[in-house]
Amino acid sequence: MTDDRERKAAEAKFKKSERATEGAKAMSEYNAERQAERAKTARLKELRLAKEAADKEAEPATKTKKVPGTGKTGGTGARLKE
Repeated sequence: MTDDRERKAAEAKFKKSERATEGAKAMSEYNAERQAERAKTARLKELRLAKEAADKEAEPATKTKKVPGTGKTGGTGARLKE
């Protein structure tokens, strides 16, 4: 009987140890995935910002439209006839 109890106690201790090891492994994998996701997000953000800067430089310096018939460029109060 004592051998049976000792065996069951040893098995329970082993199973508990196994769960702890598996939990630590799962947490390690999760942290590695999160780190990779943060690195990818940072890289994509850097690319997006570089593209936005390049697009902004490619735009014409002024965005005003010429008002037809007046010979003037449209400002804040100019109305466009369409």
